[in-house]
Amino acid sequence: MKNFILVVLGIIAVLLVVGGVVGHTFLNDVADAEDTSVNDVIDKVSNVASSESSDESSDDTSADDDGDSDVVSEEVKFNAQNGEGYYREVTYKDGGFRQYDTESGDLIGSSYDSDQDQLPSME
Repeated sequence: MKNFILVVLGIIAVLLVVGGVVGHTFLNDVADAEDTSVNDVIDKVSNVASSESSDESSDDTSADDDGDSDVVSEEVKFNAQNGEGYYREVTYKDGGFRQYDTESGDLIGSSYDSDQDQLPSME
């Protein structure tokens, strides 16, 4: 009877060790997959923002006669108003701003009167 109890305790100990190793491996794989997807999203947003800034430099110059030299900052922000997605906000020396959708590159917001006819309809 004593040997039977020792065998059962040995089996339980082996199961605990194997379960711990499997659990640890699984959690590391899940953490790596999450890090990869987060990094992929960050890379994609960065690539879109950098490619759009070079594409739109001529657009900024034509809309404002002062061009990209007046850009104070560019940030990618979460679109809380829409509840999803991201937009790139460009702020200029004169205090104005333009907001571009990071996926399509379309102008979605602006403080400039000259841009108002290019914005999407709110209806």
